[in-house]
Amino acid sequence: MKKQDLPQDESNLKSANMTEVLYVTDENDNYTTANSIGWDAKKAALEESMELINERIEEARQNVANNIVSPIIYFMELNKMDLQVLAAYVDKWQWTVKRHAKPNIFKKLSDSTLKKYADAFGISVDELKNFDGK
Repeated sequence: MKKQDLPQDESNLKSANMTEVLYVTDENDNYTTANSIGWDAKKAALEESMELINERIEEARQNVANNIVSPIIYFMELNKMDLQVLAAYVDKWQWTVKRHAKPNIFKKLSDSTLKKYADAFGISVDELKNFDGK
C-alpha cells in the first residue's frame, strides 16, 4: 500500500489517542512505516470484539449476583484475563483458581490469598470480598 493511500478512518484507536504502525511504500517504492488511526474494516472488527467482551463481563456480573460464581470470575473478565493468565498472576494452579471461583470456596479464602487476587485486578481486598454483582 502506498503511504498516501493509507486509510485514516476514525476508530477506537483515535479515541484512545493511539495509532497503529503499518508498513507502506513511499514515493520511491521503498518500504517504510506510517501511522494510521484505523480503517473501517478494522473498526468493525474491534467493535464486534468489544461487544463480545462486554457480553462476557455482563454475564459474569449476573452469575456473581446469582451466586453461581465468585467475584474472581467477574474481575477476571473485566480485566480481559483467562484462567491461565490469572493463575500466573496469583501464582496458583489453574485448577486452584477454578476452585476459588466457586462462591462457597471463595468465602473461605484467607485475606492473603484474596490480596493476591485483588493485586492482580488492581482493586482492594474489600472491593473483591464485597462485590455482589449488583
